Amino acid sequence: MSEEYDPDNLLDRNTDQDTMQLHYDQVRRREAAILERRLAGSGGDVLSVGCGWNPGRHMFGQPAWRMTGVELQDTKPNALVADGVLEAGFAGRAGELDLPDRSFDVVLYRLVLHHIAFQGPLAPAFDEAARLLRPGGSLIAVEPGAWHPVGAALSMANRFGAGTAIHGTPDDIPLSPRRLMSEAQGAGLAPELHAVTYTWRRMPPAMQRGLWPMDDAMGSRRRSAAPGHTLMLIARRPRVSETSR
Repeated sequence: MSEEYDPDNLLDRNTDQDTMQLHYDQVRRREAAILERRLAGSGGDVLSVGCGWNPGRHMFGQPAWRMTGVELQDTKPNALVADGVLEAGFAGRAGELDLPDRSFDVVLYRLVLHHIAFQGPLAPAFDEAARLLRPGGSLIAVEPGAWHPVGAALSMANRFGAGTAIHGTPDDIPLSPRRLMSEAQGAGLAPELHAVTYTWRRMPPAMQRGLWPMDDAMGSRRRSAAPGHTLMLIARRPRVSETSR
């Protein structure tokens, strides 16, 4: 569950919506482009945990991908099912989902894990994803990175209790690339890391556009992905032939 958001904060008072939307559009484009290259298979079943109003449908086209959404209350999933965005939805909590083993090809946490990290350990969410994935399936997480200058500054603001005053909420916890990779490996998954973008939603538009070529050129390189502002973890469950070696 996300903490309460206060819109009367320093950064939102000084950033216009068009500037932030420019960033959001780039993130969506990059997310879809990375998965088009890296996600094996042409379709399957996706579980979007903490789906909110934006469950990640732009990354998984219909009808090839069937998407189920989960939220603490079923209001949002039910509305998205009614609108045709999701094929199914229900109420549930990450780490406590009553679902059969090996029932999904993808388990997606899009901007969810940092809220969980504010409340407790991440291991239950990773272990649950590993349990729910079919052999060869992938856990996908999109999160703010702690090694980007903005992520480092946000971590410092949170440490001194200034998170809400500066950006509206105390539970935006940037996650380090090392932690994401370690949690995935601890759950028995094989991880890889990508920088979705190096830009920040509050950068001037000209600066955002100027950095976009770097997203495409460097975002999927092993050494240069870690300092991305927004990170994508793809962590695969080994296929049966690999686990039996």
